[in-house]
Amino acid sequence: MAVLKKMRAMVMETAGQPLRLKELAVPHPGKGQVLIRVRACGVCRTDLHIIDGELDKPKLPLILGHEIIGTVAGMGEGVRGFHKGNRIGVPWLGSTCGTCRYCTEGSENLCEEARFTGYSIDGGYAEFTVADQRYCFHIPESYDDTAAAPLLCAGLIGYRSYRLAGEKLEKLGIYGFGAAAHIITQVAVYPEKRVYAFTRPGDTAAQEFARELGAVWAGDSTNSPPEPLDAAIIFAPVGSLVVDALRSVRKGGTVVCGGIHMSDIPSFPYKLLWEERIVRSVANLTRRDGEELLAIASRIPVKTAVELFPLEKANEALNKLRKGEVRGAAVLSIGNGSLMGGIHFACHPGTSTALSVNSSGDPL
Repeated sequence: MAVLKKMRAMVMETAGQPLRLKELAVPHPGKGQVLIRVRACGVCRTDLHIIDGELDKPKLPLILGHEIIGTVAGMGEGVRGFHKGNRIGVPWLGSTCGTCRYCTEGSENLCEEARFTGYSIDGGYAEFTVADQRYCFHIPESYDDTAAAPLLCAGLIGYRSYRLAGEKLEKLGIYGFGAAAHIITQVAVYPEKRVYAFTRPGDTAAQEFARELGAVWAGDSTNSPPEPLDAAIIFAPVGSLVVDALRSVRKGGTVVCGGIHMSDIPSFPYKLLWEERIVRSVANLTRRDGEELLAIASRIPVKTAVELFPLEKANEALNKLRKGEVRGAAVLSIGNGSLMGGIHFACHPGTSTALSVNSSGDPL
């Protein structure tokens, strides 16, 4: 596999400004690193938080992107478990110290020295990237590149949120029906959990999408569910939803905040928290989360709905995500030839093909 000396990348130079398409040198893999020819990279809400300055300590200039699917194009000294040509996935968690209390107790996601892909390490809005091979994953062959990309963050954070919601839950509420929600709904309904989807007021398209994926009820976030919930996961970065979710869960129920950033939670009466209700957050992910989610997703199988954009249209993808106009997940298709844009429902080989539409919404 020939490796080029130059690559295209969409670069963030300062917060609040659009990304710029630039030509850069292809990075060189160091000890324990793999050089990856990027094939696809998901566009995540965390990327918006970085661009908008809500996560205020990124390296600059920065190449965003932490839902990376590609192939190994080169290796530094000491790489084990990957070979040139292997398909590989790179998540948000890029490295940890490996020796602190959190790392040794199985909570590497909380490591004080952790570094993150597309934030403190250059990510996948580029034709090539490098990554620490210890924090990369082999990708199931049943997924194509663009279908797999959303699993690397939307899927992983969603899965960790789902695990922390409780093992015995039967009725799960999901607030904010975007990339993570559409994956975790499928994970939850597979063992016959009852999913209740809450969307932006009036977003009937997202509500219908939730029902298509198996939700037993879907409605506005201002509504109450038809019955008390065992747990609720909040993916939308809206602090007031914590109060709404507390009103909706039963005694002893759990509310999980699944985002890396959220607006301030307004004050609320203690009686909403009383009766042993729990509010907790989710921080990052662990390698165990990745291994488990990829195995589960392949077995179900989870289908990812993706809207595709070429690399140079990354700003357009981010703007659509900000407006809530993406059905499922936005993905940059980088190494798969020219792309006009569109939406498709990515399926496993042998499964039924869902409706595909172009960027204007017309059936293909």
